[in-house]
Amino acid sequence: MVAEEDLDRLLEKLDLRQKVYLLTGATTWRTAAEPAVGLGGMTMSDGPAGVRGESWDERDTSALLPSASALGAMWDEDLVERLGGLLAAEARRKGVHIVLAPTLNLHRSPLGGRHFECLSEDPELAGRTGAALVRGIQAHGVAATAKHYVANDFETERLTVDVRVGERALREVYLAPFEVAVEAGVWLVMAGYNGVNGATMTENPLLTAPLKEEWGFDGVVVSDWGAVRSTAASARAGQDLAMPGPEGPWGDALLKAVHDGTVTEEAVDDKVRRLLRLADRVGRLGPAGTAPVLPPPAPDERLLLRRAVTAGSVLLHNRGLLPLDASSLRTVAVIGAQAAAPRTQGGGSAGVFPRSVTTPLDGIRAALGGGARLVHAPGPAVAAPPPLGAVDCRSPRTGQPGVLLRVLDARGGELHTEHRLSGRQLEPPLVPGAHTVEISALLTPAVGGEWTLGIGGFGRMSLTVDGRTLVEGAFPRETDDPAVVHVNPPCHHGRIHLAAAQAVHVVARRELAAGTGRAALVTAGPLPDPDAALAEAVRAARKADVAVVCVGTTEDSESEGHDRTDLTLPGRQDDLVRAVTAANPRTVVVLNAGSPVETPWREEAGAVLLTWFPGQEGGAGLADMLFGRAEPQGRLPTTWGASLADTPATAIRPDDGVLRYEEGLHIGYRAWLRGRHEPAYWFGHGLGYTTWAYEDAEVRAGTPGGDASFAVEVRVRNTGGRRGREVVQVYLARPDSTVERPARWLAGYIPVEAEPGEAVTAVVRVPARALRHWSQADRGWRVEPGAYRVLVGPSAGKLPLAATVEV
Repeated sequence: MVAEEDLDRLLEKLDLRQKVYLLTGATTWRTAAEPAVGLGGMTMSDGPAGVRGESWDERDTSALLPSASALGAMWDEDLVERLGGLLAAEARRKGVHIVLAPTLNLHRSPLGGRHFECLSEDPELAGRTGAALVRGIQAHGVAATAKHYVANDFETERLTVDVRVGERALREVYLAPFEVAVEAGVWLVMAGYNGVNGATMTENPLLTAPLKEEWGFDGVVVSDWGAVRSTAASARAGQDLAMPGPEGPWGDALLKAVHDGTVTEEAVDDKVRRLLRLADRVGRLGPAGTAPVLPPPAPDERLLLRRAVTAGSVLLHNRGLLPLDASSLRTVAVIGAQAAAPRTQGGGSAGVFPRSVTTPLDGIRAALGGGARLVHAPGPAVAAPPPLGAVDCRSPRTGQPGVLLRVLDARGGELHTEHRLSGRQLEPPLVPGAHTVEISALLTPAVGGEWTLGIGGFGRMSLTVDGRTLVEGAFPRETDDPAVVHVNPPCHHGRIHLAAAQAVHVVARRELAAGTGRAALVTAGPLPDPDAALAEAVRAARKADVAVVCVGTTEDSESEGHDRTDLTLPGRQDDLVRAVTAANPRTVVVLNAGSPVETPWREEAGAVLLTWFPGQEGGAGLADMLFGRAEPQGRLPTTWGASLADTPATAIRPDDGVLRYEEGLHIGYRAWLRGRHEPAYWFGHGLGYTTWAYEDAEVRAGTPGGDASFAVEVRVRNTGGRRGREVVQVYLARPDSTVERPARWLAGYIPVEAEPGEAVTAVVRVPARALRHWSQADRGWRVEPGAYRVLVGPSAGKLPLAATVEV
């Protein structure tokens, strides 16, 4: 690594203009290079479910991990570190130096649209899990990025909203996971779009204090894409790097601001020094760069991702149905559209094209091995039809599976053509004179009947089938949110009757007018009669020995760019579950969602298994759990309410541009503990395939030096019939505190494993930070002396053991 004095010498070789131009991206995803000091450009890519690389291209596939909410459900920092190592290996393979992950915002409300990309409702769990991912990524010379700093816990008006949050809640809740990430050595922090307490984050004093001055963060503060909106104000703040580029509010304007004296050259130097330090860390500084530390040869990538599915999946409910005995089954009904087309990841900018996907149908079929008959009934349609793909489409020009992409000039002349695999094109090539993007295909329907076809994007568009116009018009852009404009634009649909196995020519065109983005999307799918589909599912369930019904959210209901309005499953999925459980009480409900949903039928189901967005190996991991090859080991990282009406109120819709975090310290289980209703499932809840008894808890003295940390020794016994894993959780309470506190708060946890009948001692270390509170009067951290209750158990709502610690 380059010494600090060497960074200063490199800085002296640059004139002001050279320095200023390093502080804005050279492209959408790369920083600028400067040969004068041996600085190479650094490439960034979104995370955390995978590493996409610089382009949105379905031919450039990626390993797809479970969603961040599933990582939070693991309560297993060693495994999260290994998954971070996989992300680092993917980054190196794709020439990426900076992974834009982890997201350390909190599950403040279950309605948050980006809930799946965040780790937990609890700052301690989010901080520890995020820090593990940081360590795993950075151990191999790839930078991690803690985002979105700070209080960016919702999507509504996220580009402009000002969050008003009290000083204690800001310090103890929302800043806390970022502080842990800085302690873990994170190399970048991303400033969000939103404002906090009157200042947009790229101009906010929080970038300096506490981030740089108090916590000692020596890395780079990068903006969210387009979040820098001023010159002098953002440059005077702790903002270091404006993305994307090369256009932006810095450049010549920042150069002029320094000449005018509104920004000091010392401020510019500090930013450039941080950028050089980062480049050194990722091997982009010096003649040959620093050789990256690549991950050691690992077990098969797919096995690791399969293990991650079982580690994060949460068994919410089980009436003795799971695990299934495959040898005793003659017929298995697998029900639901998401059994064949699951959601493997959430919607938005962090999406990747997976290398492969093992569906629940695939996994269950492979596990049965022909020993039992498998019947699939999709039930009523849930989501909008999928993009045109290589399964049922051919290029009208070459006959290859996939679609034909053409770029046309204003007169319809062909400027560029290429064969693509998907009707979803987020970055069609821009060639000189480009006016229109056209996607066409010969679609051969597998089933006949009424079909829905759609085209997505903004501006003037048309969609025809064999020359018949289904959609035509000008569709104005009504949002500036980049996740909507560039990644998930709205679709406009038409319907047409198609005959089975009879090819039709589908042609979609989108004009590339200024301000409408580049994304183009063409979708197609059959529209089955919902009542008939429901009846078919019931018949299949009634005739089967066991039914597995797969339900979940859709990209329209759970995605970056918008918040949810309710917690119900989209479409008629609740009707489907009720009908199937009534027809066959031996029904396993598999929830394919990244965040909480209402489960009004949970008591009627034989078992309820939450797999989140499980990544590419979701179906294989699901089969492992269904048939007992692996135990579901996840524990909830956020509390699930029985209904939205029962859920403690946390406003996510701004009022006149302002969103007030009026609940203060009390989010998640902390709010439920103050409310009148019991949740369906508490934070920390999760069942396995064995049972546990909590026998004893004893507090041990703190570490030498008096930093107020201590340990809790907990004896737990496996009282079931098979080996299992338990997550022992420790909470603190201070009923007679002189300052406002939650009723209790998570202070530490540790997973343990034991054989049947075996007792093990879990040693849970409680860090000093669990005891401190932020004193607004003193503007510093304080620890209130006296007695604290130590509560131990398997969830925030079930704590059978108690002790006391004197501080």
